[in-house]
Amino acid sequence: QVHLVESGGGLVQPGGSLRLSCVAPGNIFSPWEMGWYRQSPGKEREFVARIGRGGVSDYGDSVKGRFTISFDSAKTMVSLEMNNLKPDDTGVYLCNTVGFMGERRLEVWGQGTLVTVSS
Repeated sequence: QVHLVESGGGLVQPGGSLRLSCVAPGNIFSPWEMGWYRQSPGKEREFVARIGRGGVSDYGDSVKGRFTISFDSAKTMVSLEMNNLKPDDTGVYLCNTVGFMGERRLEVWGQGTLVTVSS
C-alpha cells in the first residue's frame, strides 16, 4: 500500500553530479527517517545516507563530503545530491524509509534506480 517513487538515476561521467529523489505518500504514511542504500553486482548492500525527523543526517564513510541528503516535508520527499561521482559509486540506489501508517510501524523499500558512473 505504501509505495516509494524514485527518480534521478542515469549515466554520468566521473567527477560529475546527479540528484536522486524519493517520494513517499505523505497522506497515509508518516516517515521517521528516509534514506538510501546501494547495491552493486557481487557486493553486499551498502548504506549511503539517511535523514531523521529532526533533520539530522548520517552518511556512509565512502560518500562523506561528496553526498548531501535533504528532506522536503511538503512533498514527503528525500533527495540525495551526489557530487564528484566515482566509478565505485555505480549501482542500484534503493530508497528506504521507516515510519508509520496509522499505528503500524513500517519499513518500506523502493524498487531502485540505476546510477552508472563511467567515462
